[in-house]
Amino acid sequence: MPALVPTDHSCTVTWLGRSTARDAPRVRAEAADHLVLDFAGVEGEAHAGLTRPSCSRVTQQHPRGTEIRNVRQLSIVSEEEMALIAAELDLERLDPLWLGATLVVEGIADFSHLPPSSRLQAASGLTLCIDMTNEPCNIVSATIEEARPGHGKRFRAAAKGRRGVTAWVERPGRLDLGSALRLHVPRQRAWAPGGAS
Repeated sequence: MPALVPTDHSCTVTWLGRSTARDAPRVRAEAADHLVLDFAGVEGEAHAGLTRPSCSRVTQQHPRGTEIRNVRQLSIVSEEEMALIAAELDLERLDPLWLGATLVVEGIADFSHLPPSSRLQAASGLTLCIDMTNEPCNIVSATIEEARPGHGKRFRAAAKGRRGVTAWVERPGRLDLGSALRLHVPRQRAWAPGGAS
């Protein structure tokens, strides 16, 4: 029996980009019309690599700087959630460059809460594996504040539960603007400690 189930939900890639610096005082990124992804992510991108040094998000598991598997190769955000964040920040639009996003997609509701290990798969077979929800960070807040003074300080609160997901490349390939990605989810039920099996 397959462990992952294709759903009727899909999304369209509306924006692509590359982060050009990691852990800088400000996010530095550039837009792209396509990305070529290999098993390490996007070649030359700040978050690419099969491994990475552990960061503040996993200090409960590993001392900072420990080399670990890189499941944060990509940052994927949704148009719908970006619009909600922008509205709370009193901005007309949230620029994906400020977020250091790799992909912006449109069409899947409650995107930031997709189950970990879900897949987004293109018709070509290119497959992205979702790791988990991406938490808002101070670097993005500072980047927004620099670009739009008076608006960045509220980013972390506005983006809570809306910051998208991190992902890694399960099957390499080329991703273009306008590509459709179909959602596949794990067959398992939600975790219920002490509950029924």
